[in-house]
This record gives sequence, C-alpha cells and structure tokens, in this order.
Amino acid sequence: ARGGIDKGDADILVNGAIEMDRDKKQVTVEGESVKLTPTEYNILKLFMENPGKVFSSGEIYEKIWGEDAYATDNIVSVHIRRIREKIEINPKNPDYIKVMWGVGYHMDKK
Repeated sequence: ARGGIDKGDADILVNGAIEMDRDKKQVTVEGESVKLTPTEYNILKLFMENPGKVFSSGEIYEKIWGEDAYATDNIVSVHIRRIREKIEINPKNPDYIKVMWGVGYHMDKK
C-alpha cells in the first residue's frame, strides 16, 4: 500500500459469480459489468453484506429509502425484479435473490 493501511480486497464483496466493488460502486457478474441504478445497487449491497439474512419489504424500504415503509411491497418487488433481470441467469428461477413468501427476501450464499 502507498503510505497507508493495505485494505486488500476489503471493499470487494463476492458471492458466487457476483462481485461488488464498494469503492467504485461497480458490480460484475461472471466478469461482465452490470449497470445498476443507485437504488438497485444499494438493495444488492444490502443483500451482499448480509448473505442468508431475510429482509421484509418494509425493512428493505426503510434501509434504502430512509423513510417509514407504508404500502411499499410493490415498490420493493419491482426493484428486486429489475436486479434479478441483471444478475440472474434465469430471473424467473433465481439463484441469488430468493423470496420467502410472507416473510421477505434473502440472498443465498454461494
């Protein structure tokens, strides 16, 4: 490191084929760059930082939008669908972001 602490890859999160560089705010899937909106990025980051943890739609909304959740299920599910279309091989049968009906969403650890 140049005159400082060597962080190594501390700011790179990896789960399966997904890599997230939190410094550069970049995501790649199998080495291919994925274009995410800031909101999609922040939702994916929440999952990448907490693999296996289940978040309700309300929890996701409050953490990402910073507001109390009220009738937010549809907003969150639309963003999840868009993220899946960008990171999943088969978005209709996702490998990474899974739903637990009646509970919320979680990211499988690969």
